[in-house]
Amino acid sequence: MEALLRSCRVPVLGARHGGARARHGGTAGRARRLLLSQLFQPLALPTGGQAGSEGRPGEPSCRSQRLMLQAGLIHPTSPGCYCYLPPTVRAMEKLIKLMDQEMQAVGGQKLNLPSLCSAELWRASGRWDQMGPELFRLLDRHKHGYCLGPTHEELVTALVASQSGLSYKQLPLRLYQVTRKFRDEPKPRFGLLRSREFYMKDMYTFDSSEEAARRTYEQVCAAYCSLFTRLGLPFVKVRAATGSIGGSTSHEFQLPADIGEDRLLLCPQGHFAANVETLNTEQTSCPECGEKLSETKGIEVGHTFYLGTKYSSVANAMFSSAENRPQLAEMGCYGLGVTRILAASIEVLSSEDSIRWPSLIAPYQLCFIPPKRGSREEEEGAALLEQVYDELAQALPQLAGDAVLDDRSQLTIGKRLKDAQRLGYPYVVVAGKRVCEDPPVFEVWDQNASKVLFLTKEGVIELLSKVQVP
Repeated sequence: MEALLRSCRVPVLGARHGGARARHGGTAGRARRLLLSQLFQPLALPTGGQAGSEGRPGEPSCRSQRLMLQAGLIHPTSPGCYCYLPPTVRAMEKLIKLMDQEMQAVGGQKLNLPSLCSAELWRASGRWDQMGPELFRLLDRHKHGYCLGPTHEELVTALVASQSGLSYKQLPLRLYQVTRKFRDEPKPRFGLLRSREFYMKDMYTFDSSEEAARRTYEQVCAAYCSLFTRLGLPFVKVRAATGSIGGSTSHEFQLPADIGEDRLLLCPQGHFAANVETLNTEQTSCPECGEKLSETKGIEVGHTFYLGTKYSSVANAMFSSAENRPQLAEMGCYGLGVTRILAASIEVLSSEDSIRWPSLIAPYQLCFIPPKRGSREEEEGAALLEQVYDELAQALPQLAGDAVLDDRSQLTIGKRLKDAQRLGYPYVVVAGKRVCEDPPVFEVWDQNASKVLFLTKEGVIELLSKVQVP
């Protein structure tokens, strides 16, 4: 043990190392500064970003795909598969935190199901053959069949069915997870909007009656509406087909966008909304008010299904009723595309050359830009900006890990400001020429509002105190 402790001792840092540690925020009592030069993300952002920006000429491209590649948010490895770089993971974790809040508000309990799903379960439900080539299939060394789960209805129903003694008093049961999903897309395209490996939030609910299950359905749909409203996304809820998942009622949550793959018919008064695949005839007017329906394209970011007993009858997922009789559970399933929401948000909110995130899930909320090296403002401005950074971390600790200092002082303020706009920081604080005034004045760029404010240190902290984080 003594030898082990000796081998684990940390060497004492000399003065030179201590100076570097102080510069990078390692001193006691001060928040560690996040330096842009140390983040794993490209600093020399490419321009252009035409179709084929993944290196495959002629492949369809879209705004979100180009922007995410240019900003170093994703890196392609093979068709439909991507590395998610640290800023993307930060945004994804914030989005998942919001989803957790909404799911737990309706009684959701989080679990984690295996990606490898037994072929036997899928054959029993009939979906092994129904899914066709979109299902990734494999055999283990014992020749047992599996698939990489695109959804988990079979598995979660088998799990609930295995719990003998389930009582009506334990219902409703609302189980959800956030995991990787897999689909063998024939033509992956548009970056994270149509990929082969992706993250989803999927919830599976079990109720004691159809009436109770439909109440659950409305509650989860309301939670989805709440999520998209909090994100500030222009969503529409439309009637949808049940597809291979099945059931008798289904709705999609869509973000209208030119590159969307779904055709939607919408009533201008909000009385009717449907995916055209649900309509038997060419419908042109609203069945409620008679107004002419408008057609738009949409990106599906959420889907809900009332399943009834489609899966519980196969797996024999039963509960004991109030009369102590065995009864099949009424089910629903509900999905949100985590990575698709990230990409679709960028698609609908951004300009052609600058990312705009929903404020709540931006990887970082703030970027601080000190003066250029060698400029008249450098010495005084850099010290003042670092002081604002540190005081902000103390006054608003919730933002301490959400602020980046762009320490590339060899670049002009204009170059770094352009990079900050393209990367999508909601707020950028610049120590420009007015930082030498008395009192010092900072430029604050509110990216989402497209305006510039000139504020003192106290004004900066007051403004940023209104920033919300999940």
